[in-house]
Amino acid sequence: MTLGGPADSSEITQLLRHWSQGDERARDQLLARVYDRLHQLADQQFRRERGNHTLQPTALVHEAFISLDSVDIEWQGRDHFYALVAQVMRRLLVDHARSRARQKRGGGQIQIELEDCDASTPAPSTDLLALDEALTRLAERSERIARALELCYFGGLTQDAVARILDISRRTVDRDLKLGRAWLRAELEAS
Repeated sequence: MTLGGPADSSEITQLLRHWSQGDERARDQLLARVYDRLHQLADQQFRRERGNHTLQPTALVHEAFISLDSVDIEWQGRDHFYALVAQVMRRLLVDHARSRARQKRGGGQIQIELEDCDASTPAPSTDLLALDEALTRLAERSERIARALELCYFGGLTQDAVARILDISRRTVDRDLKLGRAWLRAELEAS
């Protein structure tokens, strides 16, 4: 899934700048401009999970955007926006999974399939809480690798976009994703 071309990037960047300066019309225009993309990301997340999920993609998009609306941030552009969306969606999904698990006393684990993000290592199948814990442990070893996986998996970003956000080469992103996925597979199979 690609993010669009240079015109798309400059338009979104311009709307982000105006929004961060308090322009509510720019916020509304931005939401209209990125809504379909955000909904695709949310749909992607839910296709990987069990079918009877109580949180719906539309609600996830709205909650993520509301969370971003309350953040005082100087946006650096479209990639920065989608990177932050990835973090917010991860947090919201994990919080929701934890809440469900508490309600069902351990029965609310959400099974997911990790997509390959163009990396050749096969994706492990795991529940969202175990994935979040493993990513947190991975970040203690290599924050960059964990971030690359988060951007790819939760943000649906291309490897080129991940390379721009992390300010590393595409080849390094490829290597990080392969290493990270192999580490996650070993870590998740051990638990």
